[in-house]
Amino acid sequence: QLQLVESGGGLVQPGGSLRLSCAASGFTSAYYTIGWFRQAPGKAREGVSCIRGSGGSTNYADSVKGRFTISVDNAKDTVYLQMNSLKPEDTAVYYCAVRYTAFQDLRLLDSLYPTWGRGTQVTVSS
Repeated sequence: QLQLVESGGGLVQPGGSLRLSCAASGFTSAYYTIGWFRQAPGKAREGVSCIRGSGGSTNYADSVKGRFTISVDNAKDTVYLQMNSLKPEDTAVYYCAVRYTAFQDLRLLDSLYPTWGRGTQVTVSS
């Protein structure tokens, strides 16, 4: 059974950094895409970034380009989201999600992802 577990969230001051991890288990195919999404209180869930497991192609939301970096360690079946220059508006619960696709599709649409982790809280505040 495919499972995802997020970790690395916490409280950080504006301008600070955090690295989120998404540990996966139960992969049945190498053709997967893992995405990071976030949901702030009272707001809709939004896509942050995604990465293709094979090949490493990536996509980022405009709001995080230049500040966040997604990467994958295939040996550990873990995807990381390095978040730098954090802003208060980055405060949210961050979720990772996975989908299997034989083709590359890097759209940040949560409806495309059937399997989700439980999330990790990120709070950016002074």
